[in-house]
Amino acid sequence: MDVTVIDTPQLGDRSYLVHDGQTALVIDAQRDIDRVEALIEQTGVSLTHVAETHIHNDYITGGLVLARKYGAAYLVNAADDVSFERTPITDGETVQVGELSVKAVATPGHTHHHLSFVVEHGEEQAVFSGGSVLYGSVGRTDLLGSEHTVGLTHDQYASARRLAQEAEEKAALYPTHGFGSFCSSGPATGADESTLGEQFTTNHVYTDPDEEHFVAELISNLTAYPNYYVHMGPANAAGPTEPDLEVPDSLDPAELRSRLEDGEWVVDLRHRVAYSSSHLKGTISFEYGDGGSFTTFLGWVFPYDRQLTLVGSRGDVENAIRDLSRIGIDSPDAALGEDPEKLAPGAAVSSYPRVGWGEVLADRPAEETVLDVRRVDEYEDSHIAGAVNIPLHELLTRMAEVPAGKLWVHCGSGYRSGVAASLLERAGKDPVHIDAMFAEAAEAGLPMDS
Repeated sequence: MDVTVIDTPQLGDRSYLVHDGQTALVIDAQRDIDRVEALIEQTGVSLTHVAETHIHNDYITGGLVLARKYGAAYLVNAADDVSFERTPITDGETVQVGELSVKAVATPGHTHHHLSFVVEHGEEQAVFSGGSVLYGSVGRTDLLGSEHTVGLTHDQYASARRLAQEAEEKAALYPTHGFGSFCSSGPATGADESTLGEQFTTNHVYTDPDEEHFVAELISNLTAYPNYYVHMGPANAAGPTEPDLEVPDSLDPAELRSRLEDGEWVVDLRHRVAYSSSHLKGTISFEYGDGGSFTTFLGWVFPYDRQLTLVGSRGDVENAIRDLSRIGIDSPDAALGEDPEKLAPGAAVSSYPRVGWGEVLADRPAEETVLDVRRVDEYEDSHIAGAVNIPLHELLTRMAEVPAGKLWVHCGSGYRSGVAASLLERAGKDPVHIDAMFAEAAEAGLPMDS
């Protein structure tokens, strides 16, 4: 049995190509299936089955399109209410994929109808656990509404034990979530590989003998998750289409000026350092970089009913289009280039200060506000004395609560505060971007509360 990982670090997820050398199965395919197709061609295998562990809440699946493209059976839980034709599969059912035996195991918890797949080839065994057992923890249990959270958390505890009965300790474990995804919960680790047996001694779902304690602890540690999740489940149940990943023709300067004047969503992909020193007034800073924070935080605050325009280099725009397609933001427009004055001659250009902790200590008058845009749980753990907390993902809806005067804006690393500073300036506020690691604030001399 050969297992190839298709990693999507931008969302903290993994897809898998599993084959016996000739016949293949894909599990939890991301929407940009060209990566999977390249592997299929490279390995020379025949794709006969595509499987979903669950109706995903954190990305748009490519499973349906992939299955149709290759004439493969699309294995989706028979209990899931979907609007497309699939090959329904139920708990305990086994299908043959070449020499691979693939057994569906009901593991509710992350969702009601979650499945894991135990795959065997001779003496080899692997568990594809989706959002059930992760490396170090389990998938979060609050995505279907607070009224289901307690029951689903009990289900997660029971499902982990069901997997322990269905597979051997030596079985390799391949979760979909848990590599930075907000679909993970608790102390999920960044490990690259593990076995089911290793989890028996390292994962709190197995090491905690008290189910009630496990449930209470997991729920108490659940934190906010991105707003775009509400769009993912319905889109996946409806049957997603293949995305258009082509870079569109660049907008002409007059059209870009018009969009800025109309207050449309125009996102500048350049590094936050370049943005703070000079940008088209009215744009919003979402530094692309390696895409690590871009998709999550843009998806978290972007109003899905608006048209999106990306501004940046062709390479960044191309990568951003791919990343955004994974969360259902399709066909953004683009203005290609990195010089604000050339992109839209005659449009207003702006800037704001960017500082470190030293400048905060030396230059900030005591009456001016420190605005902390981290999540509430981060703020409650530790924060600068007197800082006002409005999380980035709540900033647009709570702009009226933002104090008057100059705003010294920080987060954990400088990324979110860069986004927040641009949103504040766009709203007519006076931001100073603190581009520094929060972990270094106390050492720099900032007074702290916890």
